[in-house]
Amino acid sequence: MARPRVHDDALRARLLEEASAVVASSGAPGLTVRDLATRAGTSPSAVYSLFGSREDLVRAVGDEAFERFAARLAAVPRTADPGEDLLGLGLAYRENALAGPHFYRVMFGATGAGLQDGTRGPATTSATFVVLRDAVARVLGEGVPAQEPALALWALVHGLVELELDGLLPDGQEQRYVHALRTAGQAILEG
Repeated sequence: MARPRVHDDALRARLLEEASAVVASSGAPGLTVRDLATRAGTSPSAVYSLFGSREDLVRAVGDEAFERFAARLAAVPRTADPGEDLLGLGLAYRENALAGPHFYRVMFGATGAGLQDGTRGPATTSATFVVLRDAVARVLGEGVPAQEPALALWALVHGLVELELDGLLPDGQEQRYVHALRTAGQAILEG
């Protein structure tokens, strides 16, 4: 007879949510298993049972952040209009950040958990950046270098999203965001 499952996926998800909030605000060093267990209404042994160690938990928070982001980008349909597809990726970037601001900050902050595959390297080598670069390449056409325009577009999108998350933009952010992506984004692509 199989051993009953003591801790379920709902508890794991709750622990990841709580841990992402701590890591986003205090960095990975600010995360303790005991405090996390209290916040999630469970025991430290449940945290260890689900994640193995504190370090594995921190890694799981970073992995979850990147998995959510990659899934959001993958959900953007690829159509015959590369420009609209690129705009769709920009909107998905914003939606991801607004839906999970703690996970967003974990990915891009210097918090110690924004490590894809356990290592921090140039963001331009990440799978999610490659999605953007490839979309830019489709817009620019074959043989036109896409790395630098993709990096500039990312900086634009990232900056707007950070300002919005910090409450530093007035109302009407989505229209302003789309307008900025269409106008400034077009200028970046035209070089």
